[in-house]
This record gives sequence, structure tokens and C-alpha cells, in this order.
Amino acid sequence: MHLDKQQIEVVDDKMAQVLRLKTGAERLQIASEMFSSARQMIINMLRSQHPDWNEQKVNAETARRLSHGAL
Repeated sequence: MHLDKQQIEVVDDKMAQVLRLKTGAERLQIASEMFSSARQMIINMLRSQHPDWNEQKVNAETARRLSHGAL
């Protein structure tokens, strides 16, 4: 596999083959679980860094970060 230094998102050839064998529903499930995991990691980090923030503030900042500031 050739790696391009300008590209940070790289899928290993073996992993790509595994994903090709999954159904569309299975791939969507994997993506959903990855999103949920990322969301929970951001929430945990924000709670740790800002213990004074209420749940609404943590959720709003989490949504902002996940939407790349589109909210």
C-alpha cells in the first residue's frame, strides 16, 4: 500500500476488503457506533476539562464540535 503524506485518512487494504464483505446495513451500523463512540469521548473530555459546565453546555459544545462548527 502506498501512503500519501498529504492524506491522513487511510484504510488498510485488508480492512478495506473486510468492509467490502459487509452489507450496507452492517457498514451503517459500524459508522453509527463509531459516531456514538466519538461523541462519548468528546463529552467525557469536556466534562473533565470543564467540571463547572452543565449538561446543556456540554451537549451544545459536543454538537458544535461534531458538526465542525456548523451549529
